Amino acid sequence: MPAQRTTRRSVRTAPNPNGILAGKIASIDKAGTASVSVAVLDTGDGRGARYGVPAGRTYDTASIAKVDILAAVLLHAQDQHRSLTSSEKSYATSMIHVSDNASADALWGVIGGAPGLDAANRRLGLDATTAGTGGHWGLTQTTAGDQLVLLGAVFGDGHSGHSALNAASRTYIRGLMGGISADQDWGVSAAGKAAGLKNGWLPRSRTGLWDINSIGRVTADGHTYLLAVVSDGNKSMSSGITLVEKAAKAAVAALRTGT
Repeated sequence: MPAQRTTRRSVRTAPNPNGILAGKIASIDKAGTASVSVAVLDTGDGRGARYGVPAGRTYDTASIAKVDILAAVLLHAQDQHRSLTSSEKSYATSMIHVSDNASADALWGVIGGAPGLDAANRRLGLDATTAGTGGHWGLTQTTAGDQLVLLGAVFGDGHSGHSALNAASRTYIRGLMGGISADQDWGVSAAGKAAGLKNGWLPRSRTGLWDINSIGRVTADGHTYLLAVVSDGNKSMSSGITLVEKAAKAAVAALRTGT
């Protein structure tokens, strides 16, 4: 009886997007003081990746908090079964389009400050975000992962899940995020064509270092991505923008590698 020959079939292991992203981030020439965290989701196939999101580590939101504030304002209006007032709409437009701080202050008051934002975030599913106290909404603490949850609540695409925001509220925020001032078109928009964007930047007086953040929805190579990059400890605004843009490009590339 002839001997049987066994044939081994090679088994291809699916690439780990988190590992790929970590490798790409490691190759980025970061400023020595800077820390960066990234979260990305392909809304079409549900693939995602995250980098630098250890438990308990949070970042100042700076002006990306303005998307969260607007979501809270819209939830407040939904609860009262009404549309935004003309003044609320004016504040919202200035707050998102040109990142006007006085408008954010006004809408912060509408939602009842930090307790109002925290209550809204519980409904939106942001469980690692804590509102800034003493009127300092820009010092709200968050993670890249939570910002991805917020983007999912706003854009509501594919694998993003249910949103406490109704369809009209989501459409309203999307429209404003799609009209960012040209001089603020940086950040995650470096990774693709932006269909919604909000950036944040904040120099810290104690250290002289910068918080630089960017969140939004971008399209690239026929795919749509929700993308959040948060960072702190940047030596300058320009170096922080460079870091965030490199991280955003790395995140999108990580999901395309090996597919």
